[in-house]
Amino acid sequence: MTSKERRPYDATGRQARAVRRRDDILEHARALFIADGYAPTTVAAIASASGVSAETVYKSFGGKPGIVRAIFERSLLGSAPSPAEERSDSAQLQAPDARALFHRFGELSGEVAPLTAPVMRLIREAAAGGDSAMSALLHDVESERYDRMRHNAEVLQSRGFLGAGLSTEHAADVMWFYTADDVFHSLVVSRGWSLEAYADFIANALASALL
Repeated sequence: MTSKERRPYDATGRQARAVRRRDDILEHARALFIADGYAPTTVAAIASASGVSAETVYKSFGGKPGIVRAIFERSLLGSAPSPAEERSDSAQLQAPDARALFHRFGELSGEVAPLTAPVMRLIREAAAGGDSAMSALLHDVESERYDRMRHNAEVLQSRGFLGAGLSTEHAADVMWFYTADDVFHSLVVSRGWSLEAYADFIANALASALL
């Protein structure tokens, strides 16, 4: 085979290995952060648990704040093959009525909250401890969460699903409140509610407050 006949380089395998390595780092980092806390967990410990060098971790995430953000963003995807946000958008377009949509919101909350709530508590505790990077991350993720709730509220309004006189701002605030990690932690972690009971609570609370 001449040089002109050589097959083009296929980077698919290399990219797949990079994705698996990134996922593996995040999995080990999550376990360490949740078990030991933000400050005691070092990049070196994450690298050792993941079987890579600390340099690889830094190159991939830029340090601990970047790792925590990546863990949180990954948690937002949920546990199904397709991202939870995409499934939420689909439900908002296809739900036959408001109660069906709120039921779907509850189901998605019951799926995503167990993944995101521990990370949010990690961020809050680190921010409360004076870590400026975690304070900035807390501001970012809460702002992004509110923006998402505002988007949901606008869809509710456009479909005529909001009660008379309710503004999108009010609806966004209500959804932002009920999907907070503190609500999940209080009911599921502290009081021992099942995820099904938590999901039903979210659905019914949203329906009661917004219909």
